[in-house]
Amino acid sequence: MRARTETAMRSSCGVRVLVGVVALLMACGSLLGQDASGLAFRRAEHLRRGINLSHWFAQSIDGTYAKAHFDTYDTAQDMALIKQMGFDDVRFTLNPAPMFRQGQADRIPADYLAMVDGAVKLILDAGLAIIIDIHPDSDFKARLATDDVAVEQFEDFWRALARHYSTLDPERVYFEILNEPEFKDRYRWAGVQERLARAIREGAPQHTIIAAGANWSSNTELLFLEPLRDPDIIYNFHFYDPHIFTHQGATWSTNFQHYLTKLPYPSTPENVQAAVGQAPDAVNQLLIVRYGYDRWNAERVDAEIAPVAAWGKRWHVPVTCNEFGVYREAAAPEDRLRWIHDVRAALEKYGIGWAMWDYAGGFSVVVNQNGARVPDEGTLRALGLK
Repeated sequence: MRARTETAMRSSCGVRVLVGVVALLMACGSLLGQDASGLAFRRAEHLRRGINLSHWFAQSIDGTYAKAHFDTYDTAQDMALIKQMGFDDVRFTLNPAPMFRQGQADRIPADYLAMVDGAVKLILDAGLAIIIDIHPDSDFKARLATDDVAVEQFEDFWRALARHYSTLDPERVYFEILNEPEFKDRYRWAGVQERLARAIREGAPQHTIIAAGANWSSNTELLFLEPLRDPDIIYNFHFYDPHIFTHQGATWSTNFQHYLTKLPYPSTPENVQAAVGQAPDAVNQLLIVRYGYDRWNAERVDAEIAPVAAWGKRWHVPVTCNEFGVYREAAAPEDRLRWIHDVRAALEKYGIGWAMWDYAGGFSVVVNQNGARVPDEGTLRALGLK
């Protein structure tokens, strides 16, 4: 009886010691996580006011990715202008397809990589931080959503690319895993993103990574996501709501939106009536009517962004919005500026850094005058910039 009692006492003591050790390890892990997440928060401060560089190394309008285009589309003068306008970072969109070798994804062609290096240097030399954003076409992302071999090769590509840039200043260079994942399966994307983040970390141990939710990086999808195990990560979402307003007139958007012009913002049941007749059928006319009854305004924008801020606070992770904007061609200029102002103000209210889409494309912050790019003063005012 005494032997059993002593054995039980030793067992109990051992359990208490084990529990104490586990608690200590968990506490140390928590502190280490807090330290690393603190680093991510600090680095997120370098991404407060950004702009997207579209149609340069991604989304080529004519499908060309060649040195002549790279040397002339965006230049050192453009980087100086971006800095002068008050932006602190750029999101450098990079299509991986031209340098992705099937079956040898870790062997990035040196000649192409040298051209990318030149662009990265232009940005850094201007005193801007850079997000290297892997920005493929939809067919590339579709393979990742269904093909495990494609994911494995993309890991190899990211590991090699991150290693190549691992010697650059981690306070100014960030790696964004994938622009707008087209994954309907949220659980698959969570697993794929974890693997890609690990590959980046293996290539660049000191750099901060930018992650996002599934299905086009929407704010809704970010709310579903649980943070990755790597604590040195900034979480990102895109905001184009309501899409019917921000993408009116866009030929790549929902077909009936091709016909829309001057759809108003803020919206009311009354002020959308003039636009109802622009839709070619009753179903899409109803979407415009609903947009009016949804009463999109500054308060509604705030209500959409507030839950994202709460998500970041709950998980103690930094959050950014590195795409938002309005297509210029069909929107009334004053309504476009009002929407940009309201989104930017809501993001800043919640301490969320932002990057507008885009610098010189269809949503641009600059306009062409006599063949030169000049700042659009109205857009700068809406962004709170000089």
